[in-house]
Amino acid sequence: MGLNARVSKAVRHFWKVRTQQHKKQGSSTGKKDAGNRSAVTGGKHLDGFIKLLTELLAEAGLPDSAIHVKSTTLPGYFRPTKNWDLLVVVDELLLASIELKAHIGPSFGNNFNNRVEEALGNSTDLLTAYREGKFKPSQKPWLGWLMLLEDAPKSTIPVKVDEPHFEVFPEFKDASYSKRYELFCERLMRERLYDGACLIMSDKTGGLKGKFTEPNPEFSFTTFATSLTAHATAYAKLRG
Repeated sequence: MGLNARVSKAVRHFWKVRTQQHKKQGSSTGKKDAGNRSAVTGGKHLDGFIKLLTELLAEAGLPDSAIHVKSTTLPGYFRPTKNWDLLVVVDELLLASIELKAHIGPSFGNNFNNRVEEALGNSTDLLTAYREGKFKPSQKPWLGWLMLLEDAPKSTIPVKVDEPHFEVFPEFKDASYSKRYELFCERLMRERLYDGACLIMSDKTGGLKGKFTEPNPEFSFTTFATSLTAHATAYAKLRG
């Protein structure tokens, strides 16, 4: 099965689980969480992507014992610990750390800022801990951030910005939330806060059939996975 087909399977799993959780949540109490929160509080909706990444890491030559999806706590510098979505720890070395997120409507405004602040904070915290020698003798770990964004009118139409005192950077003017995420991925990479950033878009109807789009090939899953597996393969060859 080709990589795009495997991503398609993960997208389909995401929407299937969200739909099931939304229907099941509240069935026993007769009360559902407000909005789409019921489809999030059940968890597991991004497991398809986690499964795919673990498979790719194993195919790159890493032992299964090195790939962690449950024991994923790492020490931080500005806080005691942080739970990541996927860790690679091999020979007592931190090889990779990955965070996966989804952003589904109807709210895109405040949630966008929250996602940005969280991603920046996670990277800064881990990289500072690394700089201070917390993960010795590890070399700099590969950091990845993946976002699945709902392809909806509110995420793709131009959005106005408030400029009461100073103008925003021109590229943000009338940029949709999908464009903002694209710019965010670009700057995460340019500033070397992450080694891989991925932006996938999908709507519920097409997503249940595995359909998705990637606004920028620079942040496609293929590019993301290629960078990660190259890092993993290099170490797998080094350890023999």
